[in-house]
Amino acid sequence: MKKALILGINGQDGSYLAEILLEKGYEVHGVIRRTATCNTRNIEPILDRIQLHYGDLADPVSLYRIIAETKPREIYNEADQDHAGISFQIPAYNYDITGAAVGRLLEIIRQIDSSIRFFQPVTSNMFGQAPECPQNENTRFNPMNPYACAKAFAYNLSHMYREAYGMFVSVGIFYNHESPRRTEDYVTRKITRSVAKIKGGLQDQLVLGDMSALIDWGYSKEYMEAAWSIMQLEKPDTFIIGTGEVHSVKEFVDEAFACVGLDPEKYVQSSQKFFRPAQNSVLQADISKAGQAFGFEPQVTFRKLVRIMIEHDLQDLGVECAVKP
Repeated sequence: MKKALILGINGQDGSYLAEILLEKGYEVHGVIRRTATCNTRNIEPILDRIQLHYGDLADPVSLYRIIAETKPREIYNEADQDHAGISFQIPAYNYDITGAAVGRLLEIIRQIDSSIRFFQPVTSNMFGQAPECPQNENTRFNPMNPYACAKAFAYNLSHMYREAYGMFVSVGIFYNHESPRRTEDYVTRKITRSVAKIKGGLQDQLVLGDMSALIDWGYSKEYMEAAWSIMQLEKPDTFIIGTGEVHSVKEFVDEAFACVGLDPEKYVQSSQKFFRPAQNSVLQADISKAGQAFGFEPQVTFRKLVRIMIEHDLQDLGVECAVKP
């Protein structure tokens, strides 16, 4: 039986990945912070099928102990501070946990067992003010927020350990990927949750930032399937994972309100409070390399993604409403 260790197993991506690996017959271990033990909602249905270990990216001793004890064949690092907007408020934390911690983790793996396969997700935000659109694996990085800068560091550390030590270190450059498991500080979940509340009479309006931003949005579960596929390849490599389509925040808003038969003009406002200090250019994925290497082709379209999230939030809030096709 294959054995995998997932850091950040209780998050959006980590929880989907855990379910996928269980379906494939893996023995699944997860690292969870002591402060996050009350936040296990995403993994509640599988708690009796996984093994959790207390650890933290800020504590390399705990990581060394967990990896040495579990001896996994594959490690997926789905733990970090992954909110680009919030990273402006806690930049030093991002530089350490999202960036430098990856180097600590790779060095631990090298010392314990360099044959362990390692997957490091990074972000399309690294392209920032991109010189070309769409972006591919060779596009130059030009990050515009602390989170993206830290991820660029993680990317370079991953490539260095792959080349210098011959380790199996693969990287996924993920574009925005959403699901009902997103927290409400992300714009997509803020929108769908608010729309469900407005439909149920629990909220009066929705206040957002820049609604003109064009974003390549996909479905988290599909991206975690891609992560697993990348780890099964004969050689480690780097792949862009996205949809190749972009839609504005306003389109997302309009689609969400259309699902419940409401006019967004009556409820939505924009505020400078939610604008970032620096903006990215249009980030759109060129997924041709992943398509050729392991047949990656996203199945959940933009409209389907919005409906998946709206349906979940309506049900979660107990709001009776048939989502319009």
